Amino acid sequence: MTAPQVVVHRDKELMAQAAAARLITKLVDAQAARGFASVVLTGGRNGNGLLAALHRSPARDAVDWSRLDLWWGDERFLPEGDPERNDTQAREALLDAVPLDPKRVHPMPAADGPFNDDVEAAAEAYAAELAAAARPENHASVPSFDVLLLGVGPDTHVASLFPEMPAVRETERTVVGVRGAPKPPPTRISLTLPAIRAAREVWLLAAGEDKAQAAAIALSGAGEIQAPAAGARGRSRTLWLLDAAAAARLPRGLYPPASP
Repeated sequence: MTAPQVVVHRDKELMAQAAAARLITKLVDAQAARGFASVVLTGGRNGNGLLAALHRSPARDAVDWSRLDLWWGDERFLPEGDPERNDTQAREALLDAVPLDPKRVHPMPAADGPFNDDVEAAAEAYAAELAAAARPENHASVPSFDVLLLGVGPDTHVASLFPEMPAVRETERTVVGVRGAPKPPPTRISLTLPAIRAAREVWLLAAGEDKAQAAAIALSGAGEIQAPAAGARGRSRTLWLLDAAAAARLPRGLYPPASP
């Protein structure tokens, strides 16, 4: 696992724009090298802010969207099309506006799908879908995602891995059902830390004063059970993308000067 790199921008708008530009470059490079690219999306205000910035970027058409594989890091186990679902929000922010190949878009199961209210069965099905997409060179039961995006919650949760809960302790499965989440809705599906750490690069997004303590805890050497964000690491790069407010409690020597 890689040591975290921290990049701080002046405000959340600039952070979203810079992250979108960074992601476009990463996807174009991956497609040039291998013919395709893969990304794991995250929800929340920062994840959706990045997608909205990507939508507005004049460089977005540099990406061959038909050769992009899209996955999700977690999902609220709600009916398909529910406005609170991460995939619904992602489609509104960007996905409906770009020419994706529907076969390469992999939303997590919905609560009104074939598994009804059995979130554990839905999680197993998503794990099987990931395993089917993994290649021999991935050396894992999930693809080696080019970039896996994660929002960081004020309590240091990432995806739907909350501090001290069973899902963050999982070491074998790649996807789990989550019941009793401390923020609504209580039932969710989430990648586990082993699946997250299969990604080439993990980018953690945090903006706002309410994320400052979480960033400081996760980057101070805290354990992953108490601070799940501390356990989110990429194989080749771990990147924390913050605005100045979210970085306010970090030691000043941990990152270079903020963007102008």
